[in-house]
Amino acid sequence: MITAIYPGTYDPVTLGHVDVIERAAAIFDRIVVGVVGNPQHKTPMFTLDERVGFLREALADLANVEVDVFSELVVDFARRWQAKVIVKGLRVISDFEWEFQMNQLNRHLAPEIETVYVMASPQVSFVSSSGVKEIAAFGGKVDELVPEPVARRLAERFPNGRPGAPENPRE
Repeated sequence: MITAIYPGTYDPVTLGHVDVIERAAAIFDRIVVGVVGNPQHKTPMFTLDERVGFLREALADLANVEVDVFSELVVDFARRWQAKVIVKGLRVISDFEWEFQMNQLNRHLAPEIETVYVMASPQVSFVSSSGVKEIAAFGGKVDELVPEPVARRLAERFPNGRPGAPENPRE
């Protein structure tokens, strides 16, 4: 049985993340989606419980996918789950540059764990968590970019967009 992990902040989970997870779940026996509990370089908009809840709801139909929280090195998280693979999604060239560096560091720390890259599907290749938050903050619709519970929560959080955002974002 081959277990793979798919680590990330998921602040919030997008349909791009879901696409990669669904495709990885068709390749590996088990996928453990690892939610970073205390990201060092980001301040999440959503609480850890919200991020985990969004993922569990979005992935409920995938029998071989689990969601867990981690606050250690990604390779230690992989070892904890006896994972042989780290799955990473790639959207654009800049993703590759960052992921290449992380891959080299992870290989140095854990040469027994492989990293596999899954290219984003064209219909979601432009979607990022930061882009989704920006659109929502200015009152734009994100319904086609994130799972429904995330879109609903963003609409609650930014009912009229940020101060200074146009009343009707389509104007």
